Amino acid sequence: MHVKALYRVSEAMALLSMSRTVIYEQMRAGRLRYVRQGTDRRIPASAITEYVALLERETARGVAA
Repeated sequence: MHVKALYRVSEAMALLSMSRTVIYEQMRAGRLRYVRQGTDRRIPASAITEYVALLERETARGVAA
């Protein structure tokens, strides 16, 4: 399976099973890193991995999302 370096928001939505609204909220909150490509936002593959790890840590600590 080919792993992309940068994902569109719609692709991140599918990968994370989250709505567009939630993705943008997490980006605004600084919990999901992104980069700009022109006027578009792209989410690095490493940022998706980091975000999932963050959620796992919060769950292990009992922090509500």
